[in-house]
Formats: sequence, C-alpha cells, structure tokens
Amino acid sequence: MKRKWLVSILAVVPAALMPLAATGQIASDRGTRAERPEPTYKYEVYAGGGYTSLNQVNQSRYGLIGVNLAVSRNWGRFFALTADGAFYQHPVSTGNPGTPTVDMVLFGPELHAPLSDHFSIFLRALLGGEHTGGEGETPKVSFAGGAGGGVEYSMSKRFALRASGDDIASSFSVTNNTPQLGNSPHLRRNSRAGIGVVYRF
Repeated sequence: MKRKWLVSILAVVPAALMPLAATGQIASDRGTRAERPEPTYKYEVYAGGGYTSLNQVNQSRYGLIGVNLAVSRNWGRFFALTADGAFYQHPVSTGNPGTPTVDMVLFGPELHAPLSDHFSIFLRALLGGEHTGGEGETPKVSFAGGAGGGVEYSMSKRFALRASGDDIASSFSVTNNTPQLGNSPHLRRNSRAGIGVVYRF
C-alpha cells in the first residue's frame, strides 16, 4: 500500500508542476519580444503648411504662405537624404507689390537625434533651386541653399508631427533695376518655417 501511495504522489507532483513550467516559458518568450528593438523605417513622407519671407522682392512687406512636401530615405536611425519641394503663393497680408510667388526644390542630408520615446530633433543642409514669379525677376531660377532643423513628436510608430525652420539664401535682381547695376543679382536670405505630418514606411 505504501508503495502505491508513493507512486501516486510521485505521479501527481510532476503533473501539478507542468502548468507552472509552461507559464514560465510563455513569460520568458514575452520578455524576449519586449526587448526586441523598434522597427526602423526606410522612408518618410512629410506634408504640411509653410511660410517664407520675401526679401528678394523690392518693397515687399509681408511673406508668403503655402505648402511644403518632402520625401526622405533613411539609413538607420540617425542619417537620411531628403528631397524638399515648396510652393508659396498667398501673402500674409496686403502690402506686397504685384503678385509674387516662390517655389523651390532642394536636396540634402539630415541628421536625426532621439530625445525621448516621443520627441526627436533633426538638422539638415539643403541645396537646389528657387524661382520667384509674378515680379519679373532675373534670373528665372536662382541657385539656393541653406541650413535648418526641427522637432518631431511621434504619435505612433508610423505617424509624427513636425515643426521645422530653415534659412534659405538665393540671388535675384528685379528686371527694372538701374542700368548702372545691369540687373546684377544680389544675395538675399529668407527665413522659412513649416508644420505638418510625417508618415514612415
């Protein structure tokens, strides 16, 4: 009888411990999943509203607002190459001569630095071309470029809010300039700002 009881007890103890062992394996697996790194997306698309000052237009008092689009290709978490396009048409207020517009296409590198789970900053250097329309300026397209940066707030893994600013230099001269100056272009710097949404994929 004693042997039968002993065998029964020895059979019950492993059976009772098996669910605990299985639970331990599930918990361990969950812990491994939690420690996996966050996914790094190769591309980002940005769309938002923007503002640019208008220093290349003589007697202009107010800047222009418009749209700003950008596509970035990421290499890891910290480095990207971006293509940035913008079109500004609507004056902030009345007071500018004529009906000026500004459009630009710029390219350059970006450096990203995460600050927390939600916030990150970036710095960039952009080069490309800028066109000022509605004012008869020369040249039609000026070489343009500058530096800037911004802040991103991640709402989820794929979506973020971005606020950015740049200082973009270009060289224009109005066509009704004095003959002595010969319509020679002069360097102008325009501050630029934008706010919008980023989608990562």
